[in-house]
Amino acid sequence: MRICILGAGALGSAIGGTLAEAGHEVTLVNRNRGHVDAIRERGLVLRGDGHDRIVHLAAATDTAGMAPVDLVLVLVKSPDTEAAVSAARSIVGPDTLVISLQNGVGQEELLTSILGRRHVLAGRTYTGGVMLGPGHVLCGVAGKETIIGEMDGAVTPRAAALAQALTEAGLDTRVSAEIRAVIWDKLLVNVATGALAAVTGLTYGQLYQLPEIEETAVAAVAEAMAVAQACGIRLATSDPRAPWRKASSGLPPEFKTSMLQSLENGRRTEIDFINGAVVREGRRMGVPTPVNATLVALVKGVETRTGISARAVAA
Repeated sequence: MRICILGAGALGSAIGGTLAEAGHEVTLVNRNRGHVDAIRERGLVLRGDGHDRIVHLAAATDTAGMAPVDLVLVLVKSPDTEAAVSAARSIVGPDTLVISLQNGVGQEELLTSILGRRHVLAGRTYTGGVMLGPGHVLCGVAGKETIIGEMDGAVTPRAAALAQALTEAGLDTRVSAEIRAVIWDKLLVNVATGALAAVTGLTYGQLYQLPEIEETAVAAVAEAMAVAQACGIRLATSDPRAPWRKASSGLPPEFKTSMLQSLENGRRTEIDFINGAVVREGRRMGVPTPVNATLVALVKGVETRTGISARAVAA
């Protein structure tokens, strides 16, 4: 397949590199010129199992001049989705599939409003990546699941064929007829660790050493589960500790959450689409969410203290 990874930071590069190794024609799109130049000069360096390997693939800072592709995987930060996808319309041909693998809630509806329903599949992934330097990524793909599905819950031939192709390429993928539940199941994992890591600055290994953090994480997840239940969403688990355990499963202790990486790179986080989504839906359904509201306030406080909020407004 011809594949474009739109927003190829750490996670997008890890996924794109894995697909390119399997023989797919992959282009990584990232606004970071240093990352793109490094990939063009020497290839993408993926680190896994303590060893580096080089994958050669295309990289660009935007989609200008690119021909339509078969698949677009959207991995830009959630606040940037509308601008990034609108700018990439030229690579969406009549049969192009577009899938958000982003964190949080609401991206699929946004993609549909821009591109039309027939192009859009929903998806979530438990794979991970950490940027070690320009063109150099710690890859957490092996053994981590990716789930895709049609927005209306139908199990279609196109979704099944895509899942098979991605699985054969090393990205373990399955189709779900309960994609809304899948989105919320992944949201619970992000709720468990994202904001807490962002506020404390801790890696997964450090985060999981503190029982006080675990109890706060479990409380935040329990609120999100109560909101999902009020919305009529059937979750995969009723145990609020399960998403906390799943968040770090299979990842090395030096891994950092996406939200923490955003702060360290001076970029706005996805807090409004993760814990903030829990607070909004909770307010709509009449379910209290004080722990998540507190985490939203704390992350926004960090963004303000570091000047990220001011830069986002100026942009």
